Amino acid sequence: MANNVPKSVWRNPIHFLAFGCGSGTVDKAPGTFGTLAAIPVYLLMQNLDYMVYFWILIATFIVGVYLCDKTSKDLGVHDHPGIVWDEFVGYWITMWLAPSGWVYIIVGFILFRIFDILKPWPISWLDKHVEGGFGIMIDDVLAGILAFAALQGLIRFGL
Repeated sequence: MANNVPKSVWRNPIHFLAFGCGSGTVDKAPGTFGTLAAIPVYLLMQNLDYMVYFWILIATFIVGVYLCDKTSKDLGVHDHPGIVWDEFVGYWITMWLAPSGWVYIIVGFILFRIFDILKPWPISWLDKHVEGGFGIMIDDVLAGILAFAALQGLIRFGL
């Protein structure tokens, strides 16, 4: 299978969610496909009250720490490339408070992928030094926060 994806991804609901409902099982760029898979869920969330959305972010982060930790331990691989729940949450953080519209969805996607792929400091430090499910999640959360700040800056200055 792609990315050496274990069959448990299709049998174990925890692994299935950690692998972004299967979106992380692609051969090339699973993080990008995971981020793409987060967009339909974002479309369902985009018109929620900003505080409801915020609490969903907190809940999905906490759930993500568990999902990613359990899946990585079960697979014996820290941060398997197919684990993309962290990309879901990172993208949703990027899009918090963004206006509705495909321009924002696309620009938010691009910004998040840039920060997630390039991993500027301190993202790179966290990625290398923080273990477990929290470690898997935290670098994407920070990438999401930086992408959120960049998107909000672009919006403020006329995007």
